Amino acid sequence: MTEQTSQAPPQPADPRRLTVLALLFVVYTFNFIDRQIMGILNTPIQEELGATDAEMGLLGGLSFALFYTGLGIPIAWLADRSNRTWIMTAALTLWSGFTALCGVAQNYTQLFLTRMGVGVGEAGGVAPAYSLISDYFPPNERARALAVYSFGIPIGSAAGIALGGIVASLVDWRAAFVTVGLAGVLIAPIFKLLVKEPDRGRYDVKPQAGVPEKAGLLQSLGVITRKPSFWLLSFGASCSSIMGYGSFYWIPTFLRRSYGFDLQQAAFYYASILLIGGVIGVWLGGLLGDKLGAKRRAMFALVPAGAWMLALPCYAIGLLSPSPLVAFFLFLAPTALGLVWLGPVIAAVQHLAPANMRTTASASFLFINNLIGIGLGTYLLGLLSDVLSAQFGEESLRYSILAGSGFYLVAALLYLVAARTLRRDWVD
Repeated sequence: MTEQTSQAPPQPADPRRLTVLALLFVVYTFNFIDRQIMGILNTPIQEELGATDAEMGLLGGLSFALFYTGLGIPIAWLADRSNRTWIMTAALTLWSGFTALCGVAQNYTQLFLTRMGVGVGEAGGVAPAYSLISDYFPPNERARALAVYSFGIPIGSAAGIALGGIVASLVDWRAAFVTVGLAGVLIAPIFKLLVKEPDRGRYDVKPQAGVPEKAGLLQSLGVITRKPSFWLLSFGASCSSIMGYGSFYWIPTFLRRSYGFDLQQAAFYYASILLIGGVIGVWLGGLLGDKLGAKRRAMFALVPAGAWMLALPCYAIGLLSPSPLVAFFLFLAPTALGLVWLGPVIAAVQHLAPANMRTTASASFLFINNLIGIGLGTYLLGLLSDVLSAQFGEESLRYSILAGSGFYLVAALLYLVAARTLRRDWVD
């Protein structure tokens, strides 16, 4: 049966919304270029610094996640009360600058600290964008708009791996960091010039009884943390992200160790998988979220749950394939399915709080998802690879990533429960 929802009075479409969405996508693309470039540069950095897989896992995950997650909520609270476009401009400049500084790091500690700086900047880059999109697009278009924005994940990851591989092959890994970092700094003033701050909650039901115009941080956190759907969506996405971020980081190294690829071969091979599979998966999730979620809110959780359950066996067969050509096509499916969740889940999180609390709600969701997903994903797979190396040698990453795919099953189970709670936790 179709669920009845309250609707705001019709509002004219903002003529700037597609331009704004395009620019938000560009910024998010740079977000993931700077975040995921470590994956392809992992081997040359490891060879120069002499680090173990576990240490490289910390460098690729925890170093970034520490401040990225910790600062996300207070920055989001500020964004709920002030100009979101200025916050995003400052964030883009900061994380791009620290990415460039990664190229001048002389040892493991210095690189760890500069990656922490990248995380500080990126803490202000995503949650404000979710809120801006919700104020430029009405509810029946949000999952698709958020999916277009989320194209920045596969496209940025693919670009980071491809560009990193090319520049590192032609010059070295340090030049790769400097190149992509400085490019982001140049984009920042263009973004601020063209993206204007919209009216908050323009497409939402008004008035929202008992909701102050500017909510305090504790008040905002109190609203969302009392809802079971928030916790189920957050921890389910976290389990998925352990595998998602872990595989994004380690598969290029797996390709070099298990299939004997050189740096450029691994870069183009995996960048192609991320680009093709990722874009298909993100768009499919947004489309299904808008179409099916309009009739039944549980579909915002059921669509990702089904995708993860299908992704698990695809990853297993692909990882065990002796042929890189066969593995290429097998990896396309789980890469797509692993990213289906983005559109529907991010859209659902926007409806767990009133408009003036959305950035804080998004940041709280991202705090849990990224602290666990980024902070643990790359480290756990690297640590397990070290443990398995005595038995499997150079093939240890193959079995480490295979074990990590089991987190998709846990994520799917949590979302099956969330499907039962979304209806009563929803805010129109």
